[in-house]
Amino acid sequence: QVQLVESGGGLVQPGGSLRLSCAASGSISKINDMGWYRQAPGKQRELVAIITSGGNSYTADSVRGRFTISRDNAKNTVYLQMNSLKPEDTAVYYCDADIRATGDYYSKYWGQGTQVTVSS
Repeated sequence: QVQLVESGGGLVQPGGSLRLSCAASGSISKINDMGWYRQAPGKQRELVAIITSGGNSYTADSVRGRFTISRDNAKNTVYLQMNSLKPEDTAVYYCDADIRATGDYYSKYWGQGTQVTVSS
């Protein structure tokens, strides 16, 4: 069974940094796109950044220049480096990945979410 496990969230002061990690495990044949989304209280889930298996990436306007997405294909892991954090970045952050499990078709998988709180 395939699962995504996130780590790295927490409480940080404005201007601070955090690094989120999301590792995929299980019977994995191949992983295509991996990404990060976030959902603040009372708001819809929004795309933060996405990265292809070849390393091409897209970052949302709201975080561009502050957040960087990367991945380690050998470890089936995607990262989100978050710098210059602002209170409006407070949200639950979710990772997702398009994964082909062994003997199966591609499906989208989600992590359980990790809370990021930016506050003084």
